[in-house]
This record gives sequence, structure tokens and C-alpha cells, in this order.
Amino acid sequence: MRALLTPLIQRELNLVLFRPGTELLPLFMSGRVLISNEPNFMKSLPAGALVDAQQTLAEDPTLTGFFTDERVIAAAGQVDRLESWLQQRDAGCQWPDKDFHMTEMTSLRYGKGAVRLCWHHDHKFRGLAMDRLGEIARQNLAEWILDTVRIAFQFPEHHQITLPELCWWAAQEDLIQAIPQGSARRVLKWRPLETPSGVMHESDIEPIYSATDVLVEQAKPVLALAIDPEPPESFMLRPKPRRWVNENYTRWVKTQICAGCGNQADDPHHITGYGLGGMGTKPHDFFVIPLCRQCHNELHRDTHAFEERHGSQLEMLVRTQDRALSLGVISTGKLK
Repeated sequence: MRALLTPLIQRELNLVLFRPGTELLPLFMSGRVLISNEPNFMKSLPAGALVDAQQTLAEDPTLTGFFTDERVIAAAGQVDRLESWLQQRDAGCQWPDKDFHMTEMTSLRYGKGAVRLCWHHDHKFRGLAMDRLGEIARQNLAEWILDTVRIAFQFPEHHQITLPELCWWAAQEDLIQAIPQGSARRVLKWRPLETPSGVMHESDIEPIYSATDVLVEQAKPVLALAIDPEPPESFMLRPKPRRWVNENYTRWVKTQICAGCGNQADDPHHITGYGLGGMGTKPHDFFVIPLCRQCHNELHRDTHAFEERHGSQLEMLVRTQDRALSLGVISTGKLK
């Protein structure tokens, strides 16, 4: 049970009073109660009981378009997976009225979502159009998608998915374009978009940048690899080696934590030795690790002493590349 209540503050006594009414009184009978600030999307709701929800983002009306997007539903596993998720939850018929309920449960597809009903109400409502069923179906759809995100990130069962986490999942699934403009502006910490009114001069009109497009640009991988199994050089008897250069990747590496001391890195160090590089040339830009200036100088003064103290450069390289792959900095590209 959840409720949205207005506090009555008694400053002289340092007390806060609530008037829940008879309907909400059981909320306070089971012991301690969690008190939280009112989210922005609830400011327009009247005080009183709220629909129970596992994830608060499921109630955000600005995200309705995202949760009902066909691409998002497909990425989460289609409606068949939603129906299985509904049947696995430990709950009965979702029709809220206190009339006759059977113990046998089934699911009724409604709109783009589904509702868990007992056999009695499934027979009673199948084929009917009802706003109440649509509201329950949309709530189920949103909570299922958010639970899919939670499982994908291996969060604990009661973890509340945040908007940045939802956007990161959308980025991994190539769904950033489905994020509504208002939500994208909140993630980017832009002020809400204001609709101009009244008479304006043409010179006063300012361009409005798409927050979703900015997220798409930021979500692009730093390095997109394309694999060519038959490059022209592979057919040559003595091919001329070419050094691979990528400033975007080395720029990302230098923003990471120093692989030696753990402080902020300053340089992308091309690892030395191990048969990499050549006469008068550095290794490829792919073989770099983040180092601060002090560790970088220490390594070049005495590589053996540096590795004795901090570990092998190859181990640091593997950790750097593993992090780049895990964060989506490196992704699989396509040959054009």
C-alpha cells in the first residue's frame, strides 16, 4: 500500500502529523513506514492512495511513449515474455473490484500489454474495451520492461531503476531514439522546454536542440571495429606494415583512472616491449593504457622497476580493453 499525503507541521513541537483517513490507516499498522520526497511527476496528483508499483518510473506519464514503443517491447522479449512474467509473480487477479474471483489465473492481452485475470474475469472482459483494463495493462508493460532492465544489469530484486540507468539500457539496445524529449532533457540536466507565447520578433527566436539527438550522439561508441577477413595485404608475400591510429580511442583512454597509482590519468601510454611496435615507431593506438604523468615518467625511466611495483603492462592493457568493451566504447562496426 502506498499513499501521497500532505503533512501538517507543528514547528513548535517538532512534530509532523498526517491524516490518512480510514482507508489508508492500515498503512501505518504494520510498523515502520518509508517516507520519501514527492517526485516531480506526482505533483499534479491528488492526495490519497496510490496504485502499488514495484518501479516508480512505471508511473511517470512522460515515459508512456517509451514503454509502449514496439522496438522497446521487442528488445525486452515481446508480449509472450510479459505474459510469462505476469504468471510468475506471486499475486492473484488484477481486477481490483471485490467481487467473485476464481483461483485459476490466465492473462488477457490488452492493447500492447497484458493483464493477469482469473478465469471468471477473463471470460467476463474478453473482447471488451475498458479504460481500467488499459491502465492496468500499461502499468504491467512498464513494470515488466523496468524489471527486464534490472535483470540485465544484475541489480538486486528491490532495486529502483533510475532514468539514467534506463537510458543506458536503451543505448545498449540501440533504442535512444525512443526516449521522449522531456526525459532526455532531464538526463542531460537541461531545463524543461518552455513553449513561447505571445508576439515574438523573428530575431528573438532561438533554435531548439533535440535532447534525444544529443543522447544518440553521446551514446555512439568511441571505437567501431570492422573485421575484414581478406584484406589486400594478406595476399602479399611481404606486406608493408601500417600503424593503426585512432585519436578518439586514445582521447578516451587518457580520461580513465591511472593503471599504476589509481589517480586521474594524463596520458595514453603505448606499451613498450613485448614485441610490439618497430624500429622508430610506436605500437598501434589500440595498445595503450591510461597513466598519470608521474607513472608515465617512472615507466620510461625504468620499465622493469615499474612493472615490479605496479604489475605487467599486458595485464593493464587487458583490463583497459575489457573496460572499453564493457562500457560500449568499443563496438562491432560494419564494412561499408
